Amino acid sequence: MTQEFAIYPSLKGRTVFVTGGASGIGAEIVSAFAVQGARVGFIDLDREASEALVGRLEGEVAFEICDLRDIEALQGAFAALKDRLGPAQVLVNNAARDDRHDWTEVTPEYWDERMATNLRHMFFAIQAVAPDMIAGGGGSIINMGSNSWWEAGGGFPAYATAKSAVHGLTRTMARDLGGHRIRVNTVVPGWIMTERQKTLWATPEALEKQRNRQCLPDLIEPVYVARMVVFLASDDAAMCSANNYMVEAGSI
Repeated sequence: MTQEFAIYPSLKGRTVFVTGGASGIGAEIVSAFAVQGARVGFIDLDREASEALVGRLEGEVAFEICDLRDIEALQGAFAALKDRLGPAQVLVNNAARDDRHDWTEVTPEYWDERMATNLRHMFFAIQAVAPDMIAGGGGSIINMGSNSWWEAGGGFPAYATAKSAVHGLTRTMARDLGGHRIRVNTVVPGWIMTERQKTLWATPEALEKQRNRQCLPDLIEPVYVARMVVFLASDDAAMCSANNYMVEAGSI
């Protein structure tokens, strides 16, 4: 089936920052904004993948290498992207890792590292870009959640806890920033078939179980998450804020 996706005129020339943009869902998001004619800056730890992505894309796309657990480095990376592309009008807080872990073996140090990897940087990314959005008269912030905790999924308690907190972050920041016409929303992916998921966990048995959980029979490709993100960044979503937007094929 041939797919034709929407082009949003409001996104042409808009400056977009994406965290964790070199691979997986993040790379699909970066690619989708580039097709819209946006100026896209992304942050990632993987230089090789970042360079490869930029080499595949047309348009104004730039990256900075950064470990998002280091907040000063994050702030510096955003400042560098601003110098190259202009102030962010859209922020996509995408970066995260869903590493599996046994609850009996979690240490305080591991717990704190998981919060730094999956949650903390989201707030500080918002803090870094919001002043420019306020000065510019508005903006759109999209935080990436997960339906893992909605489904009471096990095997990664620190990850699920961090992802559940994303929804609280979205709600409170939507209230704090809404008066400045800055919209804050959460996109909630189901099990998305990135290369990482296919390599590590997508066994035939697991995929069959997932199909049975979904209302729709097709496994979810990253492009569909990117399409929701692009919509929420556009002016078509001007009255959407403080909410969850599910991309999980009706998973229960």
